[in-house]
Amino acid sequence: MSEFHPIDMQTWPMAQAFHYYTRIAPTSYTINVNMDVTILRRELKKRGYKFFPAYLYLATRVISNQQELRIHVKDGVLGYWDTLTPAYPQFHADDKTTSLLWTEYNEKFAYFYNAYLNDTKQHGQSHGILSSKGVPPANAYIISCIPWFTFNSFSLHNHGIKDYYVPSFEAGGFAETAGGKIIMPLSVTVHHAVTDGYHLKVFFDELQRMMDCPGEWL
Repeated sequence: MSEFHPIDMQTWPMAQAFHYYTRIAPTSYTINVNMDVTILRRELKKRGYKFFPAYLYLATRVISNQQELRIHVKDGVLGYWDTLTPAYPQFHADDKTTSLLWTEYNEKFAYFYNAYLNDTKQHGQSHGILSSKGVPPANAYIISCIPWFTFNSFSLHNHGIKDYYVPSFEAGGFAETAGGKIIMPLSVTVHHAVTDGYHLKVFFDELQRMMDCPGEWL
């Protein structure tokens, strides 16, 4: 179970930015990048693993190393979770709708992967905006994928949702470059009050490193 830790606004380096981007100029923004998944796809196929749960695991694992991406308001208190829980859509081929499902993060990939398989087997076919597993926990964040096409840009609009500071992710379909690399577009939407461009640079660098070094966690 992830624990919640209050933030001391007197010592938090982002305190002034938080005030500015929530009270004076509320701002969220989206960054789109291309991730090289060539090595990752090859290694997952070799070992018989599905790509999507690996994508969920890696994003969540990298987030667990960055406090700026785990900030939340709980009972009116600003703080951060130890870890986040990925909440992701399940597509229903029969009526072309999706239902939101979630799997609690575990730092061991094999454990998380098996939990994902169990969740999708048990709840993946239930229809409705939420799956039969129910409401995601308070530390959940949205991570999704549009596998049917690739994209150059994707922008998510939250229409003024207040006190929502965790990131939202959208991946696109794979594309092969002229040099034979497999690229996956990845869009991340964050709130400027807690996440600067530098924080995303650190996130993307570590995510790419983890994708290039699957032997460290598989």
